[in-house]
Formats: sequence, structure tokens, C-alpha cells
Amino acid sequence: MTELELEVSAVPSLSAIPAGEWDACAAPEAADGGRPFDPFTTHRFLLALEASGSVGTGTGWDPRYLVVRQEEMIVAVAPLYAKGHSQGEYIFDHNWAHAWERAGGRYYPKLQIAVPFTPATGRRFLSRPGHETEGMAALIQGALQLAKTHGLSSVHVTFCTEEEAERGREIRLLHRVTQQYHWSNRDYSDFDAFLADLSSRKRKTIRRERRSAQAFGGEIVALTGDDLRPEHWDAFWTFYQDTGARKWGSPYLTRKFFDIAQETLRDDILLVLALREGRPVAGALNFIGRETLYGRYWGAIEHHDCLHFELCYYQAIDYAIRHGMKSVEAGAQGDHKLARGYLPVEIHSLHWMADPGFSRAVEDYLDAEKQAVGEDIEILTSYGPFRKITEEPA
Repeated sequence: MTELELEVSAVPSLSAIPAGEWDACAAPEAADGGRPFDPFTTHRFLLALEASGSVGTGTGWDPRYLVVRQEEMIVAVAPLYAKGHSQGEYIFDHNWAHAWERAGGRYYPKLQIAVPFTPATGRRFLSRPGHETEGMAALIQGALQLAKTHGLSSVHVTFCTEEEAERGREIRLLHRVTQQYHWSNRDYSDFDAFLADLSSRKRKTIRRERRSAQAFGGEIVALTGDDLRPEHWDAFWTFYQDTGARKWGSPYLTRKFFDIAQETLRDDILLVLALREGRPVAGALNFIGRETLYGRYWGAIEHHDCLHFELCYYQAIDYAIRHGMKSVEAGAQGDHKLARGYLPVEIHSLHWMADPGFSRAVEDYLDAEKQAVGEDIEILTSYGPFRKITEEPA
């Protein structure tokens, strides 16, 4: 119990927490029936991961959901996992693990406050309105106490908001800055208005890529909500397996996840498919937030020039403009996104190391990394596709 009479517990299954209670902390902005800022910390998304076996026994992601109660009311929650490896995180700490173990320590298991397999920025310390300060403090205290009690090496909070990172840094958590590519909507009326914002050369390149992609010999459809059908997931599972096998060795999500998504997440999903003679040959999976579209997975069974760019980037921009969304997050890595209007932005995470000496070494590394990332962002932005003030629009 804290002095504010808050009780923190770790729960191994989200099914033990009522959806309304969890979402009152995770997505209070959706209480009126609107969209959450992002769907990834909602009860329905996290439960789909658990119920599908994508996380849990044998996956290296063992749920330990943190719950903060004040008397009988849940006032704060966090998606916490005991990690047996560093896969599916996208904030890479493999070198830290190697250094820890070379020194004779045991890095795994560690604790991770994160959305599994999801490199998308969002709130990680989820509180009911009015309980933000004490809720975050209790969640951090609970995670650290859990690590200390079980002799774990570290606690990590990945893809948190900049505000959370600043508050974590104030209490001496280590702050890490990395970068990702995001597209921002500058109040464009349509895709052509976006193109008019680009340099002449980049504008012509994108128009050429879109023509090439559209000439693949079929049609491109964007499906969400009740337009999604089970057969669409049969096709996308094939795409996802191919991409997952090439990138990660084995896919993170199980086939059952997509069946559950059809039942509980289809209103959160935008699935862009390329069809030839009615048969899906490629697809891109996006999740829909209140102001941001999140690109997540892509795959194909046929190669067609520029189809990847069209389905993953240009269709996403098109959708965001048409629906008045502020941004598109296109996932981890990918310098090729820069030429297509996605600019580098800072990504934040927080870290705690049990060993004081190792913590100081990591802190020194993070200071140098932050400076390097800042310099990279400045340089990359200068090479972005947007036209200079002296250039005329198309």
C-alpha cells in the first residue's frame, strides 16, 4: 500500500479484468463510443494476443498485467510482460543482454511494459482521468518492486509518450531516444495536394510509382469493419507467414489472432488488398486510431513493381487525408520511407537496470546515442522530399 492507499497487483490473465474497467484507464477518450487514440492498449487488442496464444506460455511474452486499485476501483493499469528474449520489441537491447551475460549475469527474464510486436507510440501508464500522476508512480513502483523481488535484471518501457518519458526521467529512469518515420498531414485536401508539397523530382517519382503499381493487372480495395470477411484473413495469413518467415524466422502472431480480430477488432482495422481476377495477391494491414493510422504488416504471393509502396504508404496517406487524420505511422525502420513523405521523428523509451554499475554504463551509452539520433534526424529531414521555399508547386 502506498501513502495514497493504492494497491498494486500483477495479474497473469486479462480475462480476470473486466473490459470496461481496463478501458476506463486505457482509453477514457473512447467512453463516448468514439475511437481510442490507438487500439493497441485496449482490452480487446491485448486479450486477442493472449487468447490466440500469440503471447503466453512458450512465446517468451508472459503476461503480468499491472493493476492499481484505490479501494475497489481500478485507477491505473499497464501491459507488463516477463520477457524470455528480446524479440518483437523493436527497441533493441541485444548488446546490453550480451554484455550483462559476459559479465556473468543473467539478463533474462526481464520485465517489459509494452504492446507486444507493436512499434507504435502510445501511453504505457494507463490511468483514469484525474489519477495520472499517482497512477504512473504506482505502476512504476509496482514494476520495479516485482523486478527486485524476483531478482530480475531490468525493467523496460518501450514506445511510451514523450510526456511519460520526461516524467520517468525525473525519477531517474534511463531515457532512450531512437527514431522512426512518420507522415504528417498538413491539412491536405487530397493526395494531389500532398504531392504539390514535394519537390518536382520526388513528385514525379511518386506519380510514376503509383502508375506502375496500379498497372499490376487488378484492383486495389481498402476494407474495414463489416466489409472484412474470414476469407480475407485466409489470404492475409499467407502473406503474413511469408513476410514473418523472411524477417523474424517465424511469425509473431498466430492464425487464431486473425480469427479473433475478425470478431472483435475489425472496426479497428484497415486491410488494403491487391486483387487479380478477384484473388488477393498482396495486402497491407493497418490499425485505425483516433488521429493516426498505424501500418503494421505487409505480404505478397506475387511480385509487382512498386506494389509494396502503393499498398503500404500511398494508400495509407490517401486514407488518412480522406478521413482527416493527422498522421501515419508506418512501423519500424525503413529509410526508403523518407522519399515517400515519411520524416524521421524521435521515439522514446524508459529503462531501469538492477546493477548500479551497469546502469551507469548504459546511461553513458544512451547519452551518446541520443546525440547521434538527433544529428541523424536533422540530416535526414534536410534530405526529405518536400520542396524548398523557392520551388514552385506543381
